[in-house]
Amino acid sequence: MGDVAARWLRGYNLDMQKEFAITVVHDNYSCSEGLKAAWGFSAFIAGFEKGILFDTGSDGTLLLENMAKLQIPPGDIEIVVLSHIHGDHTGGLTGLLKENARVTVYLPQSFPARFKEVVQGYGAAVVEVSEPREICPGVYTTGVLGRLVREQALVVRTERGLIVLTGCSHPGIATIMEKVRTLHEGNVVLVIGGFHLEWATAGKVQRIIAAFKDQGVQYVAPTHCSGDRARQLFQQQYGDRYIEAGVGKTISLADLH
Repeated sequence: MGDVAARWLRGYNLDMQKEFAITVVHDNYSCSEGLKAAWGFSAFIAGFEKGILFDTGSDGTLLLENMAKLQIPPGDIEIVVLSHIHGDHTGGLTGLLKENARVTVYLPQSFPARFKEVVQGYGAAVVEVSEPREICPGVYTTGVLGRLVREQALVVRTERGLIVLTGCSHPGIATIMEKVRTLHEGNVVLVIGGFHLEWATAGKVQRIIAAFKDQGVQYVAPTHCSGDRARQLFQQQYGDRYIEAGVGKTISLADLH
């Protein structure tokens, strides 16, 4: 924890984040009539040293169409982080690589060798992730968690606190958050992404909400596989600190006041 904080203090300038924003570019929920929704998740993170795409959704054509309407050129992406192997998070990658292969793809080491070969065949670099590491100044992977489905989450450090992005949370959203707290000092200002609670009981969701509040999570934006019931319960408990997320939604630091 100390080493992570020290590297951040040495190499990261918060002034870089004047244009910080997370934009959901692929999701099965929609926040804009002009964009296409489909099962899966992808979010573009701007305001750091490099443009980052977290997951790629299920369909490359849809991903690129939504990005074009949101005025996010494929060339703005320099890093792709894949949370886990499922097609609703990796399916859009080849479509993106056809437009821009000058990227570095961070993926769990457990991905099949053939998948890695295909990515490299387009000319992209592959970085295999197992342990927590810094991806670029201010941006970190939790390392790979879980047993049946191996998955990584993303942590970004902002002037308002930590933001956690999750793909599907197969290892458990509570497990992911516990890992984040062991790796990073500072308050968690936002958790956004799939919470994997679609079939969870109301009691389980309430326990997770209570854990979030105990951990000081200020804002939540559950989407993708979080489930309607869980989204409703989070909204009830978080009130105006619940953010309705879906394709087309952009969250800036000004929204996290």
